[in-house]
Amino acid sequence: MTAVVSADGTTVAHTVTGSGPAVVLVDGALCHRAFGPAQGLAAQLAAHHTVHTYDRRGRGESGDTAPYEVEREIEDLAAVIAAAGGTAAVYGISSGAALALRAAEHGLGITRLAVYEPPFATEDGQRERFTGYAAGLATDLAEGRPGDAVARFMAFVGAPEPVVEQMRSSPAWPAFEAVAPTLAYDAAVLDAPAGAGVPVAALAGLAVPVLVMAGGASPELLRAPARAVAAAVPGAEYLTLPEQTHDVAPEALAPELLKFFAG
Repeated sequence: MTAVVSADGTTVAHTVTGSGPAVVLVDGALCHRAFGPAQGLAAQLAAHHTVHTYDRRGRGESGDTAPYEVEREIEDLAAVIAAAGGTAAVYGISSGAALALRAAEHGLGITRLAVYEPPFATEDGQRERFTGYAAGLATDLAEGRPGDAVARFMAFVGAPEPVVEQMRSSPAWPAFEAVAPTLAYDAAVLDAPAGAGVPVAALAGLAVPVLVMAGGASPELLRAPARAVAAAVPGAEYLTLPEQTHDVAPEALAPELLKFFAG
């Protein structure tokens, strides 16, 4: 493990594996290097790329300087790319995909950008539901109930109540609670006040090659925003990974990333 220092002085923990052109992986909600899919994907890419994984602020071994602003997370990613040599291909999943898309608006030395199922809302009902979720999440956290915040998130993404209650009793639950405040960061990245709508105008200005992916077995509420993002970005490619869900297998994802990053 190494670490980089973001523009506001926050320490961002980061790991480098493999050799070749630089790739940075950006995690989704609740995940970090020791708790999520990045390690498995990094192992698949490392024979062809120098892979940089990092803990987004407030997670794992990274710091969390207050107050939070989305721009600080963009600066964190910029610091990782700087450590990678100043330019890198970037892959983001879920809320990490949304963050990577926002970062690409700023340039940051991103050479190619691949995203998987950015969880934007494409219908009025979805936007209203997201706004209500974000408001409830803010209340849970302000009142010191991180477990309720995690449970709210899991219910929001479709976990049945009995499953959520069972998870509360699992050994993994404290790890979820430890990063619960970052759920509000993800909501901010998705622009909660606007209901997490697809940022069409901003996406239209992207000038890097973009690959947008979704799983063939994922629900339409995840595939629809992926298609909308691909339609909004000039020249973007759209790809469906057969039989994959939001929990995409590294073995299914890596070959497509390798082809795209090779140009």
